[in-house]
Amino acid sequence: MIPETTIITPIYNAEEFLEETLQSILDQSYSHWESILINDNSTDKSLNIANKFVALDSRFKIINNKVSGGAAKARNSGIEIAEGRFIAFLDSDDIWAKDKLEKQIKYMKINAVGFTYTNYSQFGDVVNSNVNILAPKKLTYSQLVKANYIGCLTVVYDVLEFGKFYFPLTKKRHDFALWLSMLKQFDYAYNVDESLANYRVHGNSLSSNKKDAFQSYFYILHNIEGINKITSICYTVRFSLLSIIKKKYPSLYRLVLRRVDSSSSIVL
Repeated sequence: MIPETTIITPIYNAEEFLEETLQSILDQSYSHWESILINDNSTDKSLNIANKFVALDSRFKIINNKVSGGAAKARNSGIEIAEGRFIAFLDSDDIWAKDKLEKQIKYMKINAVGFTYTNYSQFGDVVNSNVNILAPKKLTYSQLVKANYIGCLTVVYDVLEFGKFYFPLTKKRHDFALWLSMLKQFDYAYNVDESLANYRVHGNSLSSNKKDAFQSYFYILHNIEGINKITSICYTVRFSLLSIIKKKYPSLYRLVLRRVDSSSSIVL
């Protein structure tokens, strides 16, 4: 039976958290999924953990890379063989709510929309890491290019309308680049408007290097999207400030979201 939804999970030396992540897939109230696990040449026990879940449930499948190519390339190899109408993303240290897929797929079908995301919670062992992350009710390309409001672990898109989308092979922020590419096809990305995922913050998080993250964000705007240098710098600074505000000043961040929402007030 062909699965309705494909879940893409790149894995690289994730033994500490991987079992919890895969269990959150197995615990989904929605059952019409396949989970493609891309082991990107891990040197720890990640492959053993992945194999345990494959033995437990045939909906789990493994791509075992002999050479590490990075998260973007790993995700793309999963997308390439995905059979589902819907494609979802979950990294190897994050967790979904049990009804995440059920609610999100239902929302997409009822409202006939092809690109959705959700709010999410941030947690972990880093100081001040526990916070709820909200997002605008919907987004256009022109809004998203000014600041990436979309968490990768929350996205589901429908391949029926525009086919499959692939990540550009950048070291960081390739998810942001992908959302921008998608919003050149989809008029809007829509927020299911519930917190349905949990993003783990820890010392090994790729996004923890702020300087690299800043440079990567600028690279995507200037080199991939072709936005002029000054505007790219302004947007990058804006996004960096918003990243601080949403974690430390949630009330102020909600005001920012209201302004974004007011600029695109069409209701489904």
